[in-house]
Amino acid sequence: MRASRFLPFLLLAAALPGLAHAQTARPALQDPAAVVAQAEGLLQERAASWPGRAIITVEPPRIVNQQACERMEVFLAGSGLQSRTPVGVRCLAPQPWTLYVQASIRILGPYFVANRLIRRGEVLSLDDLDTREGDLLRNRRLIGDPAHIVGWIATRRIRAGGAIESSALRDPNAIERGQQVRTIARGVGFVATSEGQALESGSPGAQIQVRTPGGQIITGTVIDAHTVQVMM
Repeated sequence: MRASRFLPFLLLAAALPGLAHAQTARPALQDPAAVVAQAEGLLQERAASWPGRAIITVEPPRIVNQQACERMEVFLAGSGLQSRTPVGVRCLAPQPWTLYVQASIRILGPYFVANRLIRRGEVLSLDDLDTREGDLLRNRRLIGDPAHIVGWIATRRIRAGGAIESSALRDPNAIERGQQVRTIARGVGFVATSEGQALESGSPGAQIQVRTPGGQIITGTVIDAHTVQVMM
């Protein structure tokens, strides 16, 4: 009778070594720091094409049951770099899993501001510009390359000290909607020129529609500020 009272304890003691072995044999969980490092590496690679200094912060993931990964790949879960960018992390082996981490990104770089009042229709020169530093990723219309400003035409008033944005400038070789243009039609063995009215705005290389004097609408490629080429 006394031995039967201790039987459950004896059985539990016999099972303990097996339970301890099962616990030690459980696969190790993924190190969150390794996930963060992979995400940071991808974002640094993508930010390298920007003209500035990238400041990247990745939030460590919450690891629940993701097994330690031997083959890991990362990818952007959104549409390119954003101030807040989700990054996907996928494990390929030994146990597949996927998780997402959130990253904050700033790209600090130089951009140009007007050092005087610039009126609509004025052609900008280097003497009209001062530089500032800011987050180029937050405002993608900021311009850091003077080649995209000097010689270009202001399409609206820009106050002194105001940032010069791409939306406020027009390529001097571009065609504006409503403008009269010359059309050149090229075919096998012939070239024909005519006139027309641009129905769209476009920079060199862009496809725009033009209305001919007879009312026909044709599509051509902008060559310069006055010419559209039509392939026959």
